Amino acid sequence: MTEFKYELIAQDGNARRGRIHTAHGVINTPVFMPVGTVGSVKALKPQDVRAMGADIILGNTYHLFLRPGPDLVEKMGGLHEFMNWEHPILTDSAGFQIYSLAHRNKVTEEGCTFHSHIDGSKQFISAEISTQTQHKLDATITMAFDECTKKEITYLNAKKSWELTERWAKRSRAAFVKRPGYGQFGIVQGANYNDLREESAKSLVDMDFEGYAIGGYLFEEQKCDGKMFDDVVSFTTELLPTNKPRYVMGAGYPSDIIRAVGMGVDMFDCVLPTRNARNGQMFTSEGTLNIRNARHKESDLPLDPKCSCDTCQNYSRAYLHHLFKTGEILGLILLSQHNIAFYLNMMKQLRTAIEQGNYASVAKEMLETYR
Repeated sequence: MTEFKYELIAQDGNARRGRIHTAHGVINTPVFMPVGTVGSVKALKPQDVRAMGADIILGNTYHLFLRPGPDLVEKMGGLHEFMNWEHPILTDSAGFQIYSLAHRNKVTEEGCTFHSHIDGSKQFISAEISTQTQHKLDATITMAFDECTKKEITYLNAKKSWELTERWAKRSRAAFVKRPGYGQFGIVQGANYNDLREESAKSLVDMDFEGYAIGGYLFEEQKCDGKMFDDVVSFTTELLPTNKPRYVMGAGYPSDIIRAVGMGVDMFDCVLPTRNARNGQMFTSEGTLNIRNARHKESDLPLDPKCSCDTCQNYSRAYLHHLFKTGEILGLILLSQHNIAFYLNMMKQLRTAIEQGNYASVAKEMLETYR
């Protein structure tokens, strides 16, 4: 059976090119994980996501817990079988949803009581339930249950929060069913207080997780505060083991990803590529563009002249503008396809640059145009 392990292939400065060996295949890093919230990367078939170069996707424990429910997914053979994706899957712990739906929940030592956003029913998730749910989903990588800190938080409250996350992490670790090729990641919290991040990282490393994530409000899907992002990521990454994967949760803008790769981060996820595509915003090698704008109405150009995805090779901006304006589903499919392909190709370019020892120059060139 395959052992879950991180293999370092090349390093350029702090940037790392590696492989994560898992029960469901190899993950080439640094990697971007398309988000399949309810077991589906929105508007795209799993085989198309794979064909674009995805090694791993992310599933959302909170949403799958509510529907169709972990018992049904387990009955159907697990999430891989259920959604026809035989490759690695990482599932989050539901911690971010607890944070983002704070008006619907109550957090205690035992866990989180919340009201479903679907029907208002009262629900409860604990460290044990979160871990068991991810096991039933057959997640290749399980995330420890955590409390995500808010944007504005005092030192005292941040300390209390990470201490709760630490206790939940111990319970998550105890509930995790160890199997060959499967892993569980602990999540470093502590807001933007370095001493708390350091204590959090040390505690998690002592628990000997298979990988480690950097979490918190800094890494929402909105554009991050660049300096704060860089300070926290660079500081925290240095506290984490070099022989295990490092994951920045929710950092989704290309510029944030590129900078974080240079700090030694291996894994990223965000809903931005598909969500922004559905709003008409496209990521390209020449910067972002909005396909809704009238200037694209008569343009025979592709979205991105440097992109080899099916959308850019076969459809003009004028046609995509027309599809978007008329509300055609095909438009959302083609736009989502391009954005996912853009992210995956960007990661491939970064991996190659690290292997060739020219990461700094490639990253500098990208950052001149990438948002």
